[in-house]
Amino acid sequence: MQQQHQQTGRRSASSARRLLKKNVGIALAVTATAAVLWSATSASAGTGQSYSGSVVTDVTTAANFDYAAGEIPENITVNPDDSVTLSLLGSCAVCQRTHAPELMRISASGARTVLATGQLGEAISGNTRGDDGTVYYSVFAPGNAARNGVYKLGQDGTSQRIAALPAGAGPNGLAIDPAGDTLYIADSFTSTIWSVPVSGGSVTPWLTDAALAPVPTEALPIGANGLRFHNGALWVSNFNQGTLLRIPVTDTGTAGPIRLVAGGLPNIDDLSFLTPRSDVVFAAQNGSSSQNGPDRSVVIYPNGTYKPVLSSADGLASPSATAVRGNRLYITDGGVPEPHDAKLQTGRINFAALVANAAH
Repeated sequence: MQQQHQQTGRRSASSARRLLKKNVGIALAVTATAAVLWSATSASAGTGQSYSGSVVTDVTTAANFDYAAGEIPENITVNPDDSVTLSLLGSCAVCQRTHAPELMRISASGARTVLATGQLGEAISGNTRGDDGTVYYSVFAPGNAARNGVYKLGQDGTSQRIAALPAGAGPNGLAIDPAGDTLYIADSFTSTIWSVPVSGGSVTPWLTDAALAPVPTEALPIGANGLRFHNGALWVSNFNQGTLLRIPVTDTGTAGPIRLVAGGLPNIDDLSFLTPRSDVVFAAQNGSSSQNGPDRSVVIYPNGTYKPVLSSADGLASPSATAVRGNRLYITDGGVPEPHDAKLQTGRINFAALVANAAH
């Protein structure tokens, strides 16, 4: 009987692998994620669990914010100690920019520490973390070339601007190459991705292209938004055009041909990857900011298909960013147009449902 159960389990696992290879092989390509998902599927087959269910479950609110005080979460980085670094915009309809933006760390236990504070009228947008622990963040200072750009947080807690951008630029998402040498900056206004050494210096327009441009007729003309360096390429979302793009970085450091990964996602904001090797993306779709799309988070597969994983029905008012660590998905929610809903949420990723959604 035990041998029969083992043989049945092996046949079920083998069938699950064949099904996954047939239906999801293109979607997940040859990545570490495929192995992870095979393992999850085999476990489900062996234990009789269903493939169906939500991709993200057990969603809880990890932190609430005071929208009227300008605590509007925009971007998020999850740190190795399970703390998170948040960009807080410091601007909202009711406070009329009377509160400065902040960069805040929230520990795993919920303790809050303000790491940096901007000036009135500015916004702290993107943030990222180098492998050495250095924190970088974008400051959008409209019309102020003396403040506009990217800053580095020193070990002593002081901030230094390492990349000055023109007054008309809109620094947003940030990404660092694997070597830790180059910082890339998504400019939401000038159709450009800039590059600069992590040590600081003059910025270089790494790529300027219409695919990165905002749509001038939109209520909020925002182009290139979220930015991640992943698997030898820069991945960038275009907020107005509703696209997710992959731009290879060549051996000489220049931009390769742009590939459209997914379209039809108006107001796509920041993004993150399931694993460092996987091309499965979780993204925030912030419809409330210009009433041009739904408020939801989506999972995007490498073949361009996507599925909603959380929506306004789950309490999302204006999701702006996602981050993944282990089997946890983190989502920032700016609270627009419902100020009481500004928060940070977290949920558990259901790998078996992720496979099932990819196969259908």
